[in-house]
Amino acid sequence: MKTALIIGSTGLIGSHLLELLLASNDYEKVITFVRSASEIKHPKLTQHIVDFDKIETYKDLVQGDDFFCTIGTTIKTAGSKEAFRKVDFEYPSQFAALAAQNKVKQFLIISSLGADVNSGNFYLKTKGEMEEFLKNSSFESVSVVQPSLLLGDRTEFRMAEKVGGFFMKVFSFLFLGKLKKYKPIESTVVAKALLKIAQRNNKGYKIYESDVIQEIGK
Repeated sequence: MKTALIIGSTGLIGSHLLELLLASNDYEKVITFVRSASEIKHPKLTQHIVDFDKIETYKDLVQGDDFFCTIGTTIKTAGSKEAFRKVDFEYPSQFAALAAQNKVKQFLIISSLGADVNSGNFYLKTKGEMEEFLKNSSFESVSVVQPSLLLGDRTEFRMAEKVGGFFMKVFSFLFLGKLKKYKPIESTVVAKALLKIAQRNNKGYKIYESDVIQEIGK
């Protein structure tokens, strides 16, 4: 029986993943790192309320088997490129460094389809930098999940995603062949795929694009 660790457990994918982890027979303990306590109560669940700007001080708490990183934002929500990079690169990389030091075996992270360290798009470039950081880490296993446009009910309203999701869902039948990976994907499917991938215990570094995620998580 394993211990799961998760950051981003209140987000679109993370909230679904937390439910799955708590219900899973593969984990006897689930540890979340959050800014404020949630109302979720479960005998398996341990919540650590942390200051994400002082991650290093929680090093001794980052102990377990599988680390799930589902934290993320947008530049608009964060307010600036610097604030966005802090959430999507600095926090994940700092937690990853502590997890690696503490011999956590697996690190699984939500990235984005099209992530590229050389991209001219700041969002995709930042995601690419995170992937590059993990590629050089000492984990036994790193799984990078790259979903397309996410469908699901967020706690925050994102007009562009709502409109884009509507049209892409309506015309999803056009996403065939090489375009299949760009088809919108439900957040619940991504969460299920993350859990299943973790149980594979694959060695090394592996990227899962959206069409593959869809197959695994269905």
